[in-house]
Amino acid sequence: MLLRIADVLSAGQLDTMRGELEQEGAAWVDGRVTAGHQGAAVKNNQQIDEASPLARDLGNLVISELERNALFISAVLPHRVYPPMFNRYAAGMQFGTHVDGAVRAMPGSGHKLRTDLSATLFLSPPESYEGGELIIESDLGRESLKLPAGALAVYTSTSRHRVSEVTGGVRLACVFWIQSLIRDDARREQLFELDRTIQQLTALKSDPECLVRLAGHYHSLLRLWTEL
Repeated sequence: MLLRIADVLSAGQLDTMRGELEQEGAAWVDGRVTAGHQGAAVKNNQQIDEASPLARDLGNLVISELERNALFISAVLPHRVYPPMFNRYAAGMQFGTHVDGAVRAMPGSGHKLRTDLSATLFLSPPESYEGGELIIESDLGRESLKLPAGALAVYTSTSRHRVSEVTGGVRLACVFWIQSLIRDDARREQLFELDRTIQQLTALKSDPECLVRLAGHYHSLLRLWTEL
């Protein structure tokens, strides 16, 4: 899966968030503190200390907007979401090719999260920095993403990906991982297509009885495949 979701955050929310992140004294630390052995060798960026009040407050804002985003819920079917992390790439910084770890410990909870999907929320306008593309590789080819501020990219966590070197300006972004109710990518995408079809047929005022039967099939499959 590779999904782009526009306007997850409003212009006002983005201005506030960037202002908080760019303020003097923001708790930036070496990004390698949360990288595994493989990632630490190729990671060169900064991130806000996960334990800081700023990270928690901004992360809660992102989560609250995701909970209201119908496209995100339909496509991802989230069970658990890792607390959003905020990173910064200045000139000369990059994150080499890597694969996200399969399991992450949820901070302060004692629980673990299986990383089915990875997500990058772009916070900086693309014209404000040079380079810094999110490059995702799969058996189907390579995608290079530099999305508008407020847009979200969601992709399968098994994908090889990297952030190319920033050669000018500063790239701010938010990253997090999702454990879906549906572990299998193909099944999750089938449910997403079925849900979108139901929504489109509803908008066209199709036969209500047929829509009910179709929705019944969707929920039967969701019930069959869900892992809690």
